[in-house]
Amino acid sequence: MKINNKIENITKRIILRSQKTRELYLSQMLSQFDKGFSRSHLSCGNIVHAAAGCGTKDKAALGKNIVPNIAIITAYNDMLSAHKTYEDYPEILRKYSLKYNAVAQVAGAVPAMCDGVTQGQPGMEMSLFSRDVISLSTVLGLSHNMFDGVLCLGICDKIVPGLLIGGLKFGHLPTAFVPGGPMETGISNEEKSKIRQDFAEGKIDREALLKGESDSYHSPGTCTFYGTANSNQMLMEIMGLQLPGSSFVNPVTELREILNEEVVKVIAQTSINKSFDKTLCNIVSEKTIVNAIIGLLATGGSTNHTIHLIAIAKAAGIIINWDDFSELSDIIPLLTRVYPNGAADVNHFHAAGGMGFLIYTLLENGLLHNDVNTILGFGLDKYTNEPKIKANKLVWEEGPKKSLNESIIRKVSNPFQLKSGLRMMSGNIGRAVMKISAIDSKQMIIQAEAIVFEEQDDLIMAFKNNELNKDFIAVLPFQGPKQNGMPELHQLTPTLTILQRRGFKVGLITDGRMSGASGKIPAAIHVVPEARDGGLISKIQTGDIILMNAITGELKCIDQNVNNRAIRTKDNRDVFGLGRELFFNMRAQVSSSEEGASFL
Repeated sequence: MKINNKIENITKRIILRSQKTRELYLSQMLSQFDKGFSRSHLSCGNIVHAAAGCGTKDKAALGKNIVPNIAIITAYNDMLSAHKTYEDYPEILRKYSLKYNAVAQVAGAVPAMCDGVTQGQPGMEMSLFSRDVISLSTVLGLSHNMFDGVLCLGICDKIVPGLLIGGLKFGHLPTAFVPGGPMETGISNEEKSKIRQDFAEGKIDREALLKGESDSYHSPGTCTFYGTANSNQMLMEIMGLQLPGSSFVNPVTELREILNEEVVKVIAQTSINKSFDKTLCNIVSEKTIVNAIIGLLATGGSTNHTIHLIAIAKAAGIIINWDDFSELSDIIPLLTRVYPNGAADVNHFHAAGGMGFLIYTLLENGLLHNDVNTILGFGLDKYTNEPKIKANKLVWEEGPKKSLNESIIRKVSNPFQLKSGLRMMSGNIGRAVMKISAIDSKQMIIQAEAIVFEEQDDLIMAFKNNELNKDFIAVLPFQGPKQNGMPELHQLTPTLTILQRRGFKVGLITDGRMSGASGKIPAAIHVVPEARDGGLISKIQTGDIILMNAITGELKCIDQNVNNRAIRTKDNRDVFGLGRELFFNMRAQVSSSEEGASFL
């Protein structure tokens, strides 16, 4: 179906805005594209260093320059459940590469922080910056210039964006992402949420909380709620950088293994049959980026991607901004309900039709660009197919044309909301992002007094002292990227949810982050200008009346004198502990949230 006129116009605007930077980027990638194998320019000394640790067969193949060499960039560690699945992947991928007349080498490893471990801890202040460190690490791994294709092993929050940003600097190579898959479903998300709230209210002890959390996060695999990690997986698939239907196949299953073999086959064959159209730089186009935004909006995905997608696009010479998100948000309906936007997890989403059905219904209604390149060739319609195993072989079958569970995923003609799950907010406080897909209609408009807190712990202490049993909007300034690295403020969610359930209208405004699991609380996050840049958020005082209207996108302080107040400041030079002091220069150089919060 022909693309929606409004989407087409937004895409044309992005293409026009990006013309110079995109042309420069593509010319740089074309200048590096080599129709022969990439190591043909290396000296014998260069090659023997790179091949010395290989087996005899691989060593001979690399030395004679007769087969492609595939780089593996891995984010493996066994502290992250999602990345524990990658422990044996290098050996497996090398085996498959030999089968398809290629060699594979681990070109490098990248750090992989877990936001679940660092929530509410000082280490969270380095989490966002880890994305750019991962980008640099990816570039270093590929800088040996020994490679004809790339396989990226990464899943979680900053890791996939970091791998993709780094990979785009080697956009002249064919590149694919290799997912590990989600852990199987544990206790229900509703039960998990209740356990957390019971602990916050003092109804259960820490031992009971630990058991509940363990029953939820219980095995290798990606966490099953629809936060940033699983939003990453959705994005890589809708952008054509993973195999169709591969994002949410559980680890250690026959289908997972056969899909791993297939992606090696695809990249090996693409590396042999050189085509500039099939390289990463030509897959990640303006239309692909628009498709990514649409996927995010249609699924009510992680707000982190209102930052990450801007940085990813920039790495490909494409310029997008929050206005693009906002205008697309008015066009794209909300089609899924996956926790925290509903009771289901990603395993339920996958079983109900998953990515194949989502892409099908968006394409059918002209809400996605079909005329894009993917790792399987031209056309996103290939991604409406599903992988199946028949006679021990992988086959692609037509995916479902109707939802198998309309409480989880729906057609465009019958959405959960006519407008998407993200809203761009603006007013005299600045510009911000709000995830509205889980917010009750009665909570969409809040006008209440502000209570300003310096840190998350201050709000939690006020709650424990019974000082917050009223309507209010919590304001947490000095949480932006330039101040302290923009940590996620998830510690606030259980407390604010309890107050909401007690019948109070509560909201949050911050220049920090809440990520993909911000729940049912109206939260205007990523505020720009941030407090450290002199944003009005630094001038708000306890008692000011704030209006947050998630329907119209209004975000303003009613007090007329607020502009005349002096700007508050807060020192960030004496930060130390856990190595945070090494990130001082990054905080000084980082761009704003709306510019991708990047120091690159």
